[in-house]
Amino acid sequence: MTEVGRARRRKEDARLLTGRTRWTDNLQQPGTLHVMFLRSPIAHARIARVDVSAARGLPGVVAAFGGQDFAEEQGSLPCAWPVSDDIVIPDHPPMAVSEVRYVGEAVACVVATDRYRAADALEAIEVDYEPLPAVLDMHDALTEGSPKVHDAGNQAFSVKITSGDLEGAFRDAPVVIDRTFIQQRLIPSAMEPRAVMAATDGDTFTLWSSTQIPHVLRVMLAVVTGIPEHKLRVIAPDVGGGFGSKLQVTAEEVLCLLLTRRLGRPVKWTESRSEGNLTVHHGRDQIQHVRLAAEADGRIRGLQVDLLADMGAYLMLVTPGVPMLGASMFNAIYKMDAYEFACTGVFTTKMPTDAYRGAGRPEATYAIERIMDELAAELGVDPLEVRRRNWIRHEEFPYTTISGLTYDSGNYEAATDRAIALFGYDKLRAEQADRRDRGDAVQLGIGVSTYTEMCGLAPSRLLGMAKYGAGGWEHGSVRMLPTGKVEVITGTSPHGQGHVTAWSQIAADALGVPFEDVSVIHGDTAIAPKGMDTYGSRSLVVGGVAVLKACEKVRDKARTLAAHVLECSPDDLEFAEGAFKVRGTEAQRTIQELAYAAFTAHDLPDGVEPRLDSDATFDPDNYSFPHGTHLCAVEVDTETGMAKIRSYVAVDDVGKVVNPLIVEGQVHGGIAQGVAQALFEEAVYDAEGNLLTATMADYLLPSAADLPTFVTDRTETPATSNPLGVKGVGEAGTIASTPAVVNAVVDALRPHGIHDVQMPCTPERVWRALEGARR
Repeated sequence: MTEVGRARRRKEDARLLTGRTRWTDNLQQPGTLHVMFLRSPIAHARIARVDVSAARGLPGVVAAFGGQDFAEEQGSLPCAWPVSDDIVIPDHPPMAVSEVRYVGEAVACVVATDRYRAADALEAIEVDYEPLPAVLDMHDALTEGSPKVHDAGNQAFSVKITSGDLEGAFRDAPVVIDRTFIQQRLIPSAMEPRAVMAATDGDTFTLWSSTQIPHVLRVMLAVVTGIPEHKLRVIAPDVGGGFGSKLQVTAEEVLCLLLTRRLGRPVKWTESRSEGNLTVHHGRDQIQHVRLAAEADGRIRGLQVDLLADMGAYLMLVTPGVPMLGASMFNAIYKMDAYEFACTGVFTTKMPTDAYRGAGRPEATYAIERIMDELAAELGVDPLEVRRRNWIRHEEFPYTTISGLTYDSGNYEAATDRAIALFGYDKLRAEQADRRDRGDAVQLGIGVSTYTEMCGLAPSRLLGMAKYGAGGWEHGSVRMLPTGKVEVITGTSPHGQGHVTAWSQIAADALGVPFEDVSVIHGDTAIAPKGMDTYGSRSLVVGGVAVLKACEKVRDKARTLAAHVLECSPDDLEFAEGAFKVRGTEAQRTIQELAYAAFTAHDLPDGVEPRLDSDATFDPDNYSFPHGTHLCAVEVDTETGMAKIRSYVAVDDVGKVVNPLIVEGQVHGGIAQGVAQALFEEAVYDAEGNLLTATMADYLLPSAADLPTFVTDRTETPATSNPLGVKGVGEAGTIASTPAVVNAVVDALRPHGIHDVQMPCTPERVWRALEGARR
């Protein structure tokens, strides 16, 4: 029985679920000091004075510093994605020196023998602020005379991409739909808060961090701090969730390194949840103006997208690249004659935004799937029928879209037909009509989302064309131990995705060894020195394939040794069930026996090294393009505004599946996050720039009780861009679910003349929309 495709329980779960593992906050070093940061309570101000002298004299305090103490050595936090030639990338000091630009920005720190003494000592620090106007609204920020976040102004960049004759597409178009959608600001809420520990041993440094990107972080920290890269080791122990929030080079990581360099002792920081809500980069926050031109039968002629994207106060690691990741996805699965995408990045005095699960793709999918429903309503046609008239048919693959991407494979018809059958679409439509006829106070809405996404971030050449500051390749190594056991070293860095299990399955099949005989090592730049880490649904489609290719190299080495031992030509050997067999004879050697033979080196061919170990780097030729159809039924109480999901069906196509259990988990988690954006979550600032949703009491995360039972299924069209035939899955549920839910809410309200409800569709917002319609 092959391992790939088998629903294996995850190897790593025993320690992760019981907590018997290495979280960064669990780690201890002799003599560890604890740091706490004093953070600005004002959104925008000049710093007139920082006095830490009183804090330095308190019990247990070892040191206290203001931003001026690090001004010469802290550098600027990096932005690796300058999306335009004229982009404005302001200096971003890890600790503010002369000006603060968002509530929560670090202005001073205390280092003490424990975190509680450090926290108490923060109260003794005196800071004098000279308040400046907050800049919160993107439209206002771009008007002449607006207060400036930075001296260069409030526009970070402006990009426009055009394909086809847009003016011609809209000229005399029988149908033109013009809508503005709001992507509210979201706060990532990983199970494990961020934590950092730094230590030094003379001129070498080790940083432990709950990060998604140990390899990228090592490079960037070397650049920012001046510590030579070969003197810096970065370790990501087990990491409790990320969703993009730990795809970052943070102020705290830089400052912990600088503190341990200055003090010569280990320094540790762990954030509180409310501190995290203030200072973990936020997600989304776009104003989307979308225009669609169509024929009378609903065929799309042209699509125009104009975005305002809130960058927050600074450009962090990939901040400006996030809206650009959606640039090629607004056209989604649809054919059209013309397309224009324009985006303006805007500085405000808020926490910077950056990658959050899906990063640009959920925003794009939301806009196109919402406006497709608006087109269907305008024409009086079923939303699924409008999509059928426009989508790429399965026989047309590979297909180059209007935005220039080449989709390698897909079958939107099959996924949709399966979803309709599981959902009971016609029966629900009949019930909806009956409720409308009866004037039922609780109306039924049906939402559709037929999506695709680009993921598996790579290829390096395409990332280079997009001005991204790094490659998209991934590395894998395989070590055959003398006893026949296997160690896989991967450049990916998991934070809950199940890499240890999936990579074990890939290696077990490729080498013909038992699943239990494979271990997977990750997250330590001293042990796994090469990698581009984990984000963008790239781990399997790039990192998993690198492991496969390393296994193939191991087999090639073993074939040479087997031919020597069995006294035959390598061409006479066939490999099956973990053994090389001489065709037509009973003679054979298992790959595990050959590993021991290589170790002893008693009888090796001339010029053959005494090892089978191999490594490989994989850089695909194209992105991967998972797709699917999500259908949602929502009951909306028109008297209270309460919207409740009644049923949800998701049929996804992620190519070949390595582990169905892992895929199910990824889809479930993704849907939960997408539903959360549709109905629950929103980061809210007041008029002075204070975050009003800094605690879990104010920022509403759905619990299991708030979510329905998801019905999930799959179709399978293998990818052609990698030898495993796999496509990404980690972000798919988040990308597809938000428009499915909101389309359902709006569908329930459409008889009342309502064609949009701003997310999250809370009872208050739905009720206000209904009251406005009644008036």
